[in-house]
Amino acid sequence: MLLMLGTLAALLPQPVHAAGAKVVYHADFGDPRRFSAMLTSINNMVMHYNNAFIDYDVRIVFLSHGIRFVTDDPLRNTPFAEDKALKAQRDNLRGRLMTLATLHNVKLELCDITRTQLGLDKGRLYAPVTFVPSGVVRIAQLQNEEGFAYIKVE
Repeated sequence: MLLMLGTLAALLPQPVHAAGAKVVYHADFGDPRRFSAMLTSINNMVMHYNNAFIDYDVRIVFLSHGIRFVTDDPLRNTPFAEDKALKAQRDNLRGRLMTLATLHNVKLELCDITRTQLGLDKGRLYAPVTFVPSGVVRIAQLQNEEGFAYIKVE
């Protein structure tokens, strides 16, 4: 009987504070306003976890148009080329992203398919960026194999 109760208890959802929070944000868009909203959402989330003493693992997986937000390269002559809106907000967005990465340990992962197709040198990307072979495969892996919650800011 005790073995059965222990098995049932293990199947029940565990509170966030017991295992920590694991969240992946999907950044495949190029709109600076939307990216700003995503950074605000992430900042609010990590501040909540920090204030509540909850361990967390928050990641942003960048692919496609999202590459615009992890480099200062204007990506001229590509589908992801810098526009006026991005140019005007670049410094602010970079600063906020780097704060999340360096002070709050938000992990930045970039699809290497996107980078390779553009021929963009790895040295042109922000220092905290790590590379994953495929962004969409990475998101699926984090959700299915590692229990991450998926968020995409609209």
